[in-house]
Amino acid sequence: MFGLTAPGPHSVVDLSFSPDGKHITYKTEQKDKKWVMVVDSQASAEYDEVRDPYFSPDNKRVAYVAKKGEKCVVVVDGQPSAEYEDMLFPVFSPDSNRVAYGIKKDNNKWSVVVDGQPGAEYDEIGDYIFSQDGKRVAYAAKKGEQWWLVMDGQAGAEYEGLAHLRFSPDGKRMAYAAQRNKQWSVMVDGQAGAEYDKISGLQFSPDGIHMVYKAEKSEKWRVVMDDQVGAEYDEIGGFIFSPNGQRIAYVAKRGEQYLVVVDGQEGAEYDETMHLQFSPDGKHVAYAARKDKQWLVVVDGQPGAKYDEIMHLQFSHDSKRVAYAAKQGKKWSAVVDGQAGAEYDKIQGLQFSPDGKRVAYRTMKGQGLKPHSVVVDGQSSPGFGLMVSLPTFSPDGKHVAYIAPGFKRGLGLQWSMVMDGQPGALYSIILGYSPTIFSKSPTFSPDGSLEFLAVEGVGVFKATGTLYRVKYIPTP
Repeated sequence: MFGLTAPGPHSVVDLSFSPDGKHITYKTEQKDKKWVMVVDSQASAEYDEVRDPYFSPDNKRVAYVAKKGEKCVVVVDGQPSAEYEDMLFPVFSPDSNRVAYGIKKDNNKWSVVVDGQPGAEYDEIGDYIFSQDGKRVAYAAKKGEQWWLVMDGQAGAEYEGLAHLRFSPDGKRMAYAAQRNKQWSVMVDGQAGAEYDKISGLQFSPDGIHMVYKAEKSEKWRVVMDDQVGAEYDEIGGFIFSPNGQRIAYVAKRGEQYLVVVDGQEGAEYDETMHLQFSPDGKHVAYAARKDKQWLVVVDGQPGAKYDEIMHLQFSHDSKRVAYAAKQGKKWSAVVDGQAGAEYDKIQGLQFSPDGKRVAYRTMKGQGLKPHSVVVDGQSSPGFGLMVSLPTFSPDGKHVAYIAPGFKRGLGLQWSMVMDGQPGALYSIILGYSPTIFSKSPTFSPDGSLEFLAVEGVGVFKATGTLYRVKYIPTP
């Protein structure tokens, strides 16, 4: 544990937790107007400005840009880089082992730094991306009026424009949209596709075998997959692949009507559609659709009951069940396997447990002193006066946790971690939850334990507290 200073002479600013909730960062302003970044218990050197931090995908590393006078540095794992005129945000590789960021030198030229080594100089640089395995890096760079794809430090052909850089999931293939003579084409493994007026939505299938994108020509849009051109529509929304990469679905607009296209087959026309998704096993498709003023859920082409609104549509992890929140009049209910549950004023965070056997969500009902609650397996928790966090299931689906408010004499409003309906110790802040901040939900570790950071002792008349790392190990 270590101390945490609340707002005052050395105020805490931009308190932030890592995505897994196990690490904390915040900025503090010193008496000499300098700034310090604190990562867990480690304070950085003093800087004139400290920008927002970035956590690595494994949550174990932190990087941020800081200013020293008129110069900028990137600080990675507490170590500052060389000084430059300006810097772009740092990016970690998916495996968390590498870092890339953009730098502006005193000659007004830009470079991308990868693993601490600056690349060639350009007039402008675009987004820089790593392959999924972290072994390759690519970015768009401009010199004069021309753009290049720079991959692994090597510049390729020149283009008028360059966009939508994508590595395949295995990192072996590269695709991007390139412009020549005011026409756009998709380059896949160095081979150009057909020319179009506009291109968007470029992506590989999850297995890396297929390439798909949206293309516009003469004000009509079509989906192109592996050079196979689909039907023309007035608009095409985002498309999705099934998890195994073998199927594709998207929403298209023809005139004033919307329809879902699955594997090239058109569904019924509706006034509006949303929440399009495949089941985890890729065998089923579901979406919400509106006809006139009524909404319904369509599963594998079969429409369900009609409601005024629909939200939170989802399949269970085993693909056998479907759930969503539905509004009828002024009340919401959770509809699971076609059966509507109790009515509430609000339903949020509807979710299945990982094994697909349980359902949980957050609710609000009425205007009384304690309108907020969590419903697990159809059973509502006691009411709370303030909003609770969204509930979270353990990996085996046997346990559920959420953060709820409480009161402690001398400190006022506090927070506790509720595990399987039993509230734990009260803290001033848990995972960013405080009297004025509502942040994230708890996250279980793969082994079923729940670890989080909590501040104790801060209250109405007490400005300093102690930061703890708390670990819950649920009983079987």
